Amino acid sequence: MAEPSLEIIGTAHISDESVKSVREMIYEKRPEIVAIELDMGRYQSLMDEKNGIKHEEKFDLKTFLQSSNITITIVSALLSHMQAKMGDEVGVKPGSEMLEAIEIAQEVNADVALIDRSLKTTLQRTINAMTLREKLKFGWSLLKSLFMEQEDTEEFKEEIEELKQDELVEEAMEYFKEASPGGYNALVHERDAYMAYYLKSLEDKNVVAVVGAGHQSGIRKYLSQPETIPPIDELNYIKEKKISIMQVILYLIPVIFILIFIMAYINGINIEGGLMNYLIFAGGGAFLGSIICGSKVKSAFVGMIMAPITTLHPLLAAGWFSGLVEGKERKVGFDDLSALPKCESFKELWHNKLFRVILVVLGTNLGATIGVLCIINNVFWPYLQVIFGI
Repeated sequence: MAEPSLEIIGTAHISDESVKSVREMIYEKRPEIVAIELDMGRYQSLMDEKNGIKHEEKFDLKTFLQSSNITITIVSALLSHMQAKMGDEVGVKPGSEMLEAIEIAQEVNADVALIDRSLKTTLQRTINAMTLREKLKFGWSLLKSLFMEQEDTEEFKEEIEELKQDELVEEAMEYFKEASPGGYNALVHERDAYMAYYLKSLEDKNVVAVVGAGHQSGIRKYLSQPETIPPIDELNYIKEKKISIMQVILYLIPVIFILIFIMAYINGINIEGGLMNYLIFAGGGAFLGSIICGSKVKSAFVGMIMAPITTLHPLLAAGWFSGLVEGKERKVGFDDLSALPKCESFKELWHNKLFRVILVVLGTNLGATIGVLCIINNVFWPYLQVIFGI
């Protein structure tokens, strides 16, 4: 049996040279275990794609439309798209070096260890750690990637290979750290600790670990000082969101609207016209917002009916209802979810049924909000003037 040892290979996820390095290292070391920077979800996804397996599970659109799920899915899809697009330019599929590691591990009779944290946990912790400004900058960068112009292939290949060099890796990581300290900590630093924790548990084995070049240094540092590795439960913990000032305001707005109508009625003001305007503008705004975003008429009507009610309820949104109807009408499934990262342009996104549902949700909610804002000056403000004698 081979002596316990650990060899860490730093790779670029869309590099042909990385694939070769992984193959050569595993053949040379013939380890007991090949540890890879994947979680079970990404591992299963890679293997399913490789084997041409498609799942026919029922897609739970209602659960998906929860705001946190939408955010995580959009970010994950855009990141995957950006990586796939760069991979196409150099002729290497993202994750090719991980697949190679799995295949060669089987050839040399080595076990495969999945040492990375769940993608959903990582993205949720990253989003929670970022400031609003950082989120907006990050989102804009991802959106721009949809329309990124192709670079010269050979030059781009050279740039990818250069990114594995220690100095450039460190420089890139420092830039990310400065741009988004919270995001960097969750996306890089915490995962370094997470992977080091599991590699430490394999210290009595002969192991070859395949990780992104940006994690190599951090993992080694944690392994040299294992007492600094945080508890694994802490790295997996998702904080419950605290009620922010913005949420308090959102809760107060419907309460204020209702109080204004009640006080106006008590003061003898005829509120029929105001109520009618509210119904027309809130419902009409939702209807137009939904239609502009490409919804079916049925979905837009549902949004229109629900908007006057949901605008007064902080835990509901008209877009959820129009989105659920849109999803049912379009028969959205897992295929649409898996196709999101593969869209090369906004035109392709537009024809993705799930993306259209997301647009309808956003459009309905935005339209209803704009509609209500339009009547503040003509309905609510005159009521306030009479009530308080302004």
